[in-house]
Amino acid sequence: MSSYHTAKMKFSILFIIVAFTGITVRSQDVQRPRPTWWFGESGAANFNFFRGTTQMLSNDLTVPTAFHKGKGVRPYASVLAEYRPGRVWGIMLNVAYDNRGGKFDNVMAPCNCEATLSTNVSYIAVEPSLRIAPFSNAFYIFAGPTLSFNIAKSFTYTQQKQSDTRGSWSDIHKTVFSGQAGAGVDIPISSRTSPTQMTLSPFASFQTDFGHEPRSEGSWSFYTIRTGIALKFGTSRKAVAPKPVSEPVTALAGADKDVQFSVRAPKVFPMNRKVTETFALRNSVFFDMGSSEIPGRYILLAPSAATTFKEETLQQGQPDDLNQGRSGRQLMVYHNILNILGDRMRSNPKSSIVLAGSSDKNPVEGRLMAQNIKNYLVSVFGIDASRISVEGRDKPVITSEQPGAVNDLALLREGDRRVDISSSSSDLLMQVGGVSTSMLRPVKIRALQEDPMDSKVLFNVGGADSSLKSWSVTLTDDQGNTQRYGPYTHDQAAISGKTILGANSQGNYKVIMTGETKTGKSISKESTVSLMKRSDPQQEGLRYSILFDFDRSKAIESYGNFLTDVVTPLIPDNATVIIHGHTDIIGDETYNISLSRERAKGAQQIIENALLRTGKKGVKFETYGFGEDPAMAPFKNGLPEERFYNRTVIVDIIPG
Repeated sequence: MSSYHTAKMKFSILFIIVAFTGITVRSQDVQRPRPTWWFGESGAANFNFFRGTTQMLSNDLTVPTAFHKGKGVRPYASVLAEYRPGRVWGIMLNVAYDNRGGKFDNVMAPCNCEATLSTNVSYIAVEPSLRIAPFSNAFYIFAGPTLSFNIAKSFTYTQQKQSDTRGSWSDIHKTVFSGQAGAGVDIPISSRTSPTQMTLSPFASFQTDFGHEPRSEGSWSFYTIRTGIALKFGTSRKAVAPKPVSEPVTALAGADKDVQFSVRAPKVFPMNRKVTETFALRNSVFFDMGSSEIPGRYILLAPSAATTFKEETLQQGQPDDLNQGRSGRQLMVYHNILNILGDRMRSNPKSSIVLAGSSDKNPVEGRLMAQNIKNYLVSVFGIDASRISVEGRDKPVITSEQPGAVNDLALLREGDRRVDISSSSSDLLMQVGGVSTSMLRPVKIRALQEDPMDSKVLFNVGGADSSLKSWSVTLTDDQGNTQRYGPYTHDQAAISGKTILGANSQGNYKVIMTGETKTGKSISKESTVSLMKRSDPQQEGLRYSILFDFDRSKAIESYGNFLTDVVTPLIPDNATVIIHGHTDIIGDETYNISLSRERAKGAQQIIENALLRTGKKGVKFETYGFGEDPAMAPFKNGLPEERFYNRTVIVDIIPG
């Protein structure tokens, strides 16, 4: 087997080892500050392999027999910088001393004596790379170009029975351009709460010989297998939420060893809270199947009532259910969308809108739907018809039903039967990511929030999705009274502290989690929790929400400016920011949980990065993804607008 193929085999083995290490580390990954910028240094061994033909060494020396193959181990050392704005991709830069020396295989000279040739040709190498962590964990791969500047070009030629001949290569390229690719794994060696994070990062890479011919004379080229380790440092000022109150548990044996149980609960929780909610206003009106008339659930006014209608009147009413449960108040505000739009257009006479109606395979009907909305605005609010354009479409610009979809088609098509409102006027819409992602300017609602998110008791069973058929919890108070909740099938369940305490103002509970594993075993884990009510709404909070299109988590990018410029400045020092993601009922339940977590974590990352720039201190985060869980969903799922509003991330800001 040739040295080239041997080297490729070695590199493949190294790559598999590193990849396996990265996957192993992921199972131990814990939430900790993740700096965006990293700096450090690395050291490695270059396993160099020579190919081609070399005979003329310098202008003064041409050896009698050509050298071909060779190899050698030489040092590599670099200083490095990495930029990692997210968990998946980043950019790396190494500036390195790169020794590509080695020894050619011995040859026989015409004198029937052995001849040897060695070299220490070396470079200053600049290696920018694209870094990708495909599993969003410690394992990463990288690839990029290499720009090398020659700094040493010595050789030593020896022929038996003669003294060594030392010299410098002639015709050396001063600059060489080639490429490299590799893999590595970041192993944390510092505390997860330390402001300065450190990692040891073993890596392996392959430096191609494509483009790397060191001389213009001959055909000598070399490729390199590099293995080494890097020490990286990153600094983060962001706060980390305190560890939930929980009992340590012992891992189960065998296939169930990853199942763990913990409880997160506030010791003192509010029964309600005054809240100012910036309620996102969806820029769509949904029509019933088979009808082009504006549905009766939308609030339509007589011309006399429209003359006195003001958007502000929707902001002051006190709802009974502005809470984490299903909210009729927010839906009432949304169902006034045409009146809000008419009031805004009346107050901003230079504004104009486009109404795009979509009806499956029937753009004529879609245009009629849009025309009916236009007629209402013109006849009831007196808007000049020239300010309103209408159009008909088969499908909306952003559709719910995708080509090839076979499940939940009725629900998806209900969501695509709508009139979308667009405008270039900032008086009507809030631009959060360009014209294509405009939402109607939100409505502010002041109200009393019942049973807020921080009054929930969260039961966490790590690994339940993969290891348990189901699990339940039983709570027993000091008097021996018991409550049972469940069964559950996912990793997390939430129960209101108000529900657990009932008429009591406080209580201490023994918590027992019982479950059945997928291997048929029964398990039982214990913990404790203490709860206390606080009935007076002492704290006033803020609430914001982000809306997503169907099966999308990337809307977070469009809301980046909104979260950075509007939400983050309102977060005070020592506040608690609770971020919870939700989905509608369409699709697989397990997938929806993952999607809602991805949405919520994306929002947290944007806010954390913005907080670093503001210098805010002591901010704690609690971030959850509840998927389609009906007990936690902000809305029901019977109407298309309810399902659209359930595709959301909600940000609650609670003062310290």
